[in-house]
Amino acid sequence: MPHATSSPTPLLRTRAIGAGHLRAFLAVARHLNFRAAADELALTQSAVSRQIQSLEDEVGMPLFLRHSRAVELTGAGAQLLHSVQPALEAIDATVRQIRQTAGRKSVAITTWASFAAMWLIPRLEAFQRTHPDIDIRIDTGDAVLDLETTDVDLAIRYSASVIDPGAQSLFGEELVLVASPALLKNGPPLRKPADAAHFTLIETGDVHRMPQLEWLSWQRWFAANGCDQLQPPRWLYFNYAHQIVQAALAGQGLAIARLPLVADALAAGDLIEVLPEHRLASPLSYWLLQGPRSGARPEVQAFCQWLLNQAEETRAHMQQRPDAA
Repeated sequence: MPHATSSPTPLLRTRAIGAGHLRAFLAVARHLNFRAAADELALTQSAVSRQIQSLEDEVGMPLFLRHSRAVELTGAGAQLLHSVQPALEAIDATVRQIRQTAGRKSVAITTWASFAAMWLIPRLEAFQRTHPDIDIRIDTGDAVLDLETTDVDLAIRYSASVIDPGAQSLFGEELVLVASPALLKNGPPLRKPADAAHFTLIETGDVHRMPQLEWLSWQRWFAANGCDQLQPPRWLYFNYAHQIVQAALAGQGLAIARLPLVADALAAGDLIEVLPEHRLASPLSYWLLQGPRSGARPEVQAFCQWLLNQAEETRAHMQQRPDAA
């Protein structure tokens, strides 16, 4: 008696399917009717049927059960629908957004969150008043975006040295001791560096874990002023510079702040620089970079010139030292 032979295992398909037939699939799955799907797509019923058959051939499984008066999704069809429907909806939404912005002038800029919150965003209204036809997109984050491979036009970076031959300097930096007027009015006297230890001190939580932030520490400030053994009654720690300054504005303690980011608050009197004769130098500066394909566009040129003008005002504010108390 001859030995029974097993049927060969079908080869699994590995080639990615083409996307052209997915709209026909989605329409049939939505209506469970070939004629209604054809009406939606402005195609003949036979054309829709051929597209579904081609898709099933590519997938290697039937996607619909064809009954005499109805169509039903198979298990494979339901599984595919679960992925196809949100994907096509997302694509359609993106295309609508692209079409809505087609022909509009826009500038995209990348920087980090604290700089955007404390320096860039408060100034944007002035630019929008003079350039109402230019849209601005701000991308914030700690990741450094590559201007050659992304759709971002400009970057503001923070570095101890020139980061690119084409970078334009905005301003340097000093570190200043700041407090709210209410805290100084109601708190103990603050006439010499050692008096700072009588207040709650606000500091970045990463300052002792990240060497590049060590220069922002109260430990460094006390050491520079000959009183490094002092400890305050309380510490407040935050992750970001704008949170530290917000806490200082709320009167919750003393903060060491980056002068360019608080120059406006100092000029407005919302914050007071205390012990101005004890400013500390910072090794870092702020730089403006242009993407290689963006510099020729008039809207980018206009925004760059506006940024440079704003930076000039910040430099002027930074040179205005209050009288020592």
